[in-house]
Amino acid sequence: MSARSQARRTRAILLATASAIGCAAVLAAGAADARVTKIEITSKETPTFDGKAFGAAGQYEKLYGRAYGEVDPKDPKNAVIVDIANAPKNARGMVEYSTNILILKPLDNAKGNHKLWYEVNNRGNTPAYSLMNESDPDFTGKLSADDAGNGFLMNQGYTILEVGWDTSAPKDTFQIRVPVAKNPDGSPIVGPSMEEFVIDDNKTMQGRLTYPAATLDKAKATLTVRTRYEDKPEAVPADQWQYTDEKGAAIRLAEGKPFKQGTLYTFVYQAKDPTVNGLGFAALRDVGSYLRNAQKDDAGNANPLAGSIQYVYTACQSQPCRTLHDFVWLGFNQDETGKKVVDGMTNWIGGSTGIFTNYRFSQGSRTQRQHIARWYPEFQGPFTNQVMLDPVTGKTDGRLAKCTASNTCPKIFETNSANEYWSKNMAVGLVDVKGKDLTNMPPNVRNYFIASMFHAGAFAQGGKGVCQQTRSPLTPTAVLRALTVAMDEWVTKDVAPPASRVPSADKGTLVSPLPQEKQGFPKLQGVTYNGRMHDGDLFDFGPDFDKGILTVLPPKHLGTPYPALVPKTDADGNDIAGIRIPEVAVPTATYTGWALRANSGDDGCDAAGQMIPFAKTKAERMEKNDPRPSLEERYSSHDDYVTKVSAAASALKADRLMLDADVQRIVKKAQDSNVAK
Repeated sequence: MSARSQARRTRAILLATASAIGCAAVLAAGAADARVTKIEITSKETPTFDGKAFGAAGQYEKLYGRAYGEVDPKDPKNAVIVDIANAPKNARGMVEYSTNILILKPLDNAKGNHKLWYEVNNRGNTPAYSLMNESDPDFTGKLSADDAGNGFLMNQGYTILEVGWDTSAPKDTFQIRVPVAKNPDGSPIVGPSMEEFVIDDNKTMQGRLTYPAATLDKAKATLTVRTRYEDKPEAVPADQWQYTDEKGAAIRLAEGKPFKQGTLYTFVYQAKDPTVNGLGFAALRDVGSYLRNAQKDDAGNANPLAGSIQYVYTACQSQPCRTLHDFVWLGFNQDETGKKVVDGMTNWIGGSTGIFTNYRFSQGSRTQRQHIARWYPEFQGPFTNQVMLDPVTGKTDGRLAKCTASNTCPKIFETNSANEYWSKNMAVGLVDVKGKDLTNMPPNVRNYFIASMFHAGAFAQGGKGVCQQTRSPLTPTAVLRALTVAMDEWVTKDVAPPASRVPSADKGTLVSPLPQEKQGFPKLQGVTYNGRMHDGDLFDFGPDFDKGILTVLPPKHLGTPYPALVPKTDADGNDIAGIRIPEVAVPTATYTGWALRANSGDDGCDAAGQMIPFAKTKAERMEKNDPRPSLEERYSSHDDYVTKVSAAASALKADRLMLDADVQRIVKKAQDSNVAK
């Protein structure tokens, strides 16, 4: 976690301390529909960004507050929410929730572009905003001109919306409050739950539990430890661990010992009081729908966006993109009146899976990698947007099944890095169980692959962290900004977007990671290559899994029936297929979407990639027995390097995968570099 993120979490909770300024915004009332009933604005900053103006949109203002909603548990659109029937009801028989919201809007709505850019935030943070604007603001505080970054979204005239949906998000960020499910007689619901503690230091003293233990009887719990995912877990005797308090909120090892560095601890126990976390999908649906369509709330207060929003686009990075996969699959892009909620979805690094949210005792913050969280139900079908038979499970399904039936499917960009292939085996969304390319891609979906990219955000990584090699500094921002423009043109003008660009099994650019020679990665001194990746797992979580209830924990591993494929590289070790940004097309290093941990038995280093620089001279590379040509062998001069970078960037611009401003920025960076000088 960054120092800035740490600082944020120590700040006072705005909603608890900000005085209401008498500003209430609006949403329409509807008799018995799932809906937002009230919005309280607790902070208003007019103008924001220190009064900075943005193109035709002019100055912006910030509204921060809380939305209150309710859903009808008997409505089929909501009945898919696990434990909704077991949630407490109000006098109208509705289940209630409330959530933090943020609206950034032009002071004059008429000057905006009449489009809502709706970020589904990541654990309460706003990385998709950072991708577009290349700034990392604390939205709970005053926004400065610097917080606007490059101003991309505001210069486009977007109204920006953030809504809490994730119960695991920190309380001082964007979080939703949902009820605890109870048995019909009011007693606590009790069932198995599982925690995994990933230990990368020698200082971790306790492991917190997502749900309180139903009993402190240690005979009802097990703690195991292993180094690598595939290792057989070893039991930690009951006398060597204990609960930290009478509430059963955490565990620790006996005698004050820290957890062992470089290991994975798995704790299975009887938990109680599951929260109805699937209400997060309803909140995303309802807030977006009503801000677009409503005139007023139950108290008659006017919607601050009433009549100004014609189109809604979602954006996300990583975890919330998997949320949007389930959002569409479960039917939440159809609102209570039957209307489409989101017109266009731009997903970045969501892979081919959903999220562990709509389950009893779910943990939305979990994310699988090759090394971590593999025992949780993320790698579950359907893996594809299109409806098709999965011969492994015998189920015919697809994420677009419900929205196709209701004619509410959005247009979708699925854009991913190489890390999703290595760490999450996302190739299952592009090939059949025999490893052959799927050819029946839906017309409303495009798939893109940014070659050699790791699980990247807006800002470059540095150093090694817990990895063996220096982590990759690449960022995807230029491509994602261009795709934002392309999505808008697709939705509003029916201008076809760039064609899909992904590795192909049939063309030989999507291959098995082993042997190394087939994958293509060069043999480099001091660099380990072991082909370690996320397998095509199949698990048995018990007979009630389809109801969202896990009864077999840890799950029973049934094998790896799905293909596990990764992008093929060129002789430099850079990926061949997909969108090759200038740093990859005109390289000064090998960039990978995978990395290995410095400990944990050479397991994968989660979301990280590597940067392995080329030698500067031929003599230097020969001394290191490096098969990759040196910089002096690649580029005859600095001008030659700049010319090639300019050509690569211009080619992407011609394909509508890079905007002119980013072309200029990238060429300027090349000019200012010392490459081939």
